[in-house]
Amino acid sequence: MDMPLSATSRGILYMLVASLFFALMTVFTKLLAGMPIAEIIFIRGLIASVLCLLGIWRLRISPLGHNRAGLLLRGLAGTVSLAQGFWLLHEIPLAAATTLTHLSPIFTTLLGIWLVHEKVTWLQISFFVVCFAGVVLIQGFDTRISLVHLLVGISASFCMGLAYSTVKRLGKSEHPLVIMLYFPLVCVPLAGVGMLFDSVWPTLQQCLWLALLGLTAQAGQYCMTMSYQAAAISKVAIVSYSEVIFSIFLGLMLFGENFNLLTYTGMALVLLGVVLNVLNRGRPA
Repeated sequence: MDMPLSATSRGILYMLVASLFFALMTVFTKLLAGMPIAEIIFIRGLIASVLCLLGIWRLRISPLGHNRAGLLLRGLAGTVSLAQGFWLLHEIPLAAATTLTHLSPIFTTLLGIWLVHEKVTWLQISFFVVCFAGVVLIQGFDTRISLVHLLVGISASFCMGLAYSTVKRLGKSEHPLVIMLYFPLVCVPLAGVGMLFDSVWPTLQQCLWLALLGLTAQAGQYCMTMSYQAAAISKVAIVSYSEVIFSIFLGLMLFGENFNLLTYTGMALVLLGVVLNVLNRGRPA
């Protein structure tokens, strides 16, 4: 007779599955290289809005929420981060783009000083230094990654950190589906404006990639939400960085991407700094 999984085990399993879905989403994004970023975001947002509205209709809850300013800020920050992340995926190797856009916990910690008056210790500052030493190694020893790529990756992480910090504040008053809905509510109109200047008619194969991108993104969001509902964030957040590991293998298998030893060392330092920071935040004061 099988033993039932504990809440923490379920949370870890959900987060592993979410990380795999997000890694697959980046693969489909990379396969869409050549298609305008605004058009990809527009279609991804349409799919997300339909799925969110179906869930909201089924639960009979208001889609507008209560803290609309905070919800709009979360949607705008997420949209900017997504656009920068998608651009990076079209420009540099999959694993490098994933690593550079996964510095968000560092910025979430720093933004916490301003938003919720959290204290940052010297130990946490040392973790930040480890992370950025890794970023320097990634940029400095891989000719495919320029200073512009580095700055865009840091900006994407900052915007995602702002989005996560906003979600943290909204979690007490808003339903998760409403928080998720405000992302497409912001990104679809903005991307629609961008499409006025640059758009193409997708091929049948690109339509397939777009559909799979939207479905894997929404599945990842769902599994991540289930993970956070099943277990404490401090126990499952670290597992989300398995997405970088998935990206390394997927990039190697599907796109033949490889890195030198120093670049791999830089990725390891970024992950080490982020994981130590998350672990430290999970400790009781």
